[in-house]
Amino acid sequence: MDPITRAALSSWDWRPEVIIVLALAGTFYITGWWRLRQRTFARTQRQSERRQRQTRSQWHLAARWRLVSYVSGLLIIALSLLSPIDALASQLFFMHMIQHLLLIMIAPPLLLIANPMPFMLWGLPTTLRQRVGGAISRLLHRDSAFRRGLRAATTPGVIWLFWVISVIGWHDPTAYDLALRYNVVHDIEHLFFFAAGMLYWWHITGAGPRIHKQIGLLGRIIFVLAAIPPNMALGVVLAFAPQPVYTYYLAVPRLWNISVVDDQRIGGVIMWVPGSMMYILAILLLAGRYFGNEEKKPALTEKNWADESSLAAPGIKR
Repeated sequence: MDPITRAALSSWDWRPEVIIVLALAGTFYITGWWRLRQRTFARTQRQSERRQRQTRSQWHLAARWRLVSYVSGLLIIALSLLSPIDALASQLFFMHMIQHLLLIMIAPPLLLIANPMPFMLWGLPTTLRQRVGGAISRLLHRDSAFRRGLRAATTPGVIWLFWVISVIGWHDPTAYDLALRYNVVHDIEHLFFFAAGMLYWWHITGAGPRIHKQIGLLGRIIFVLAAIPPNMALGVVLAFAPQPVYTYYLAVPRLWNISVVDDQRIGGVIMWVPGSMMYILAILLLAGRYFGNEEKKPALTEKNWADESSLAAPGIKR
């Protein structure tokens, strides 16, 4: 192994603020998941055979795949922000694109399909859980002004616009170079990317808090499809640009004899192809459910889907 590769692979940045946040998020979720699983199991033991069948139908609320998905999402964030990927992002454009892909398109869906809100609440100490749960219920009550404002500010159209502005805006040459020169700006950029990804996939997965009526499968397919053109366009522009777009990389040492233009082309292709494929994969999964007629449920009125017990996730009550 050449010295550059060895040095790159050993460049782990153990940032305490990132480690603490990820550790707390993991601890609360795992604790809540275990408590809910134990409660479900105990209820199954106590109930009659008929009631057992009904309870088993809810077992998926604390299924193992949710835990695996959530922990995988946290590990992806850690890989993006603590591993050599972060160090190499300041040297190679394509590594920076991999980092962005992890924060926008990989970690958010893994976290949200695990429906973290109810599990995080159940992971808190009892007294704190009651207080936090009560505060959330008041804030997200169907008649609260906060809920109405949040609901208006997070409609699919607004979230799509925020996603486009975040992804395209931070790839503006001035903003991009500024982020690489100043760590604080770089962290803000990552927060924007992660927030945009979480909000976008929130509508797709239907995770709690459920303050919007769940978009139908066809609507979710269209919503996912709407993310592909701007993402693909940016990737194509970068892949075929004849000159370096980001002057920052002209002043840093080149690794593995990769020129600035070739580095930029690789990064553009990563955003164009693998980045778009993540959304195409989601479309295929949703289309499979749509054509499989797995969701033939009548539309619910708001009083049914927006009550307090449905804010976190159906079937989970404090």
